[in-house]
Amino acid sequence: MALSVHSNSAASGSCEVEEIGVVPKFDVVSDESDHYFLNSFKSKSDQLANTANGVHKKIMQEWRILEKNLPDSIIVRVYEKRIDLLRAAIIGAAGTPYHDGLFFFDLALPSDYPARPPLVYYRSFGYRINPNLYANGRVCLSLVNTWPGRKGEKWNPKESTMLQVLVSIQALVLNEKPYFNEPGYGIWPGKSYWEKKSVAYNEDVFIISCKSMLLLLRKPPKNFEEFVAAHFRERGFSILLACKSYANGSFKAGYFKNDGAGTSSNGFFPSEKFIGSLKLLYPQLVAAFSGTGACLGNSVKQLVVEEKKRKKKKKKKSAAMFKKQLSNQVSVMRKTRGVAKVLFEKFKKVFGLKLSGSGSGRKQGNVKK
Repeated sequence: MALSVHSNSAASGSCEVEEIGVVPKFDVVSDESDHYFLNSFKSKSDQLANTANGVHKKIMQEWRILEKNLPDSIIVRVYEKRIDLLRAAIIGAAGTPYHDGLFFFDLALPSDYPARPPLVYYRSFGYRINPNLYANGRVCLSLVNTWPGRKGEKWNPKESTMLQVLVSIQALVLNEKPYFNEPGYGIWPGKSYWEKKSVAYNEDVFIISCKSMLLLLRKPPKNFEEFVAAHFRERGFSILLACKSYANGSFKAGYFKNDGAGTSSNGFFPSEKFIGSLKLLYPQLVAAFSGTGACLGNSVKQLVVEEKKRKKKKKKKSAAMFKKQLSNQVSVMRKTRGVAKVLFEKFKKVFGLKLSGSGSGRKQGNVKK
C-alpha cells in the first residue's frame, strides 16, 4: 500500500492522507483496443500464441526482464491475447523540460523478433515535443534502426532488449537539452548563440508537456487510467510550483526541483511568449489537478507574475549587457589603437632608415669627387 495526499474539500482547501494501492510497474492486461499497432500484425499474432514458437519464448523472456528490472519511472502493460504488443509510460526526469510529464509509447514486435527491432510509436497528441519524436508519432532512434548510427548503437538481435529501448528513450531522447538532439546542433554546445536557442526550445517543450498533461487527464490511454490520475494527484502541486518559478525567472525552464536543489537562473528572465502561455495554461492545470483530488493549497491556486521584480531584473540585465558591450568596444579600441601605434612605429622606422641611407650615399659620393 502507498499513501496519497489529496484535497478534502474544494471550499476549505484542506488535505487528508488516503491509503491507496500501489500501481504495478509491470502488468498483463486484456484490453488492447486502443493500441496503435492493433491491426498491423493481427494475421500473424496467432502464430505467437504457440508456446513452442521461438518468438513466443523470446517474448516471455523479455517480459521477465521488464518485470524484474524496470525503473520506477517507467510503467509497462503487456497484453494476454496479443503478446506482440506493449505500451509504456515514461515519467519525465527531474532537471529536464520533461519533468513530471507522462509520455506514452506503443510498441509492436515483428513476427521474426528479435531478428528485427520493435516498431515504436509515440502518442504525441499532434505535438512535436522533441527532435526525435515527431508529431505523427515517428520515433527516431538508432537502437530501433529508424536513425543512422554506429554499429554499436544499432539493434543487435543477440543483445538488444525492449527494456534497453525504453531506457534509451528516457535517457537519450527526453534529456536536459533536447535542442541539441537535432542533427548538426549537437556540435555547438557551449556557444552562447546555440545555448540561447536551447533555452527557448526548453520553454516550448515545457508548454507542450503541460498541454499533453491536460489531454492525458481528459482521455488517458486504456489500462493507465488509475496511474495517470494518481500521478498528477501526487505531482500536481510540484508542477504548479514549477510554473510559478519559471514565470518569475527563478529557474530556467526544465531546471526546477521541488527539493530546492535546482539550478537557479542567475538573473535570467523568461520570454514574453513563455509567460503568456503559462498564464493561459495555469488555471486549466489547477482545475485538472484539482479534479484528481490533488492537494494544491491556496499558495498555488493562482499564477502571480511579479512584474515589478521582472522589470527591475530586466533593467538590471540590460544595464549589465550595455556595460559589457561598452567595455568590449573600449577594449577593441585600445587593441586597435595599440596595433596602429605598432604599425606606425614600424613604418616610421622603415622609412626613416631608407631616408638616412639615401642621404649618406649622396654625402659619400661628394667626398669621392
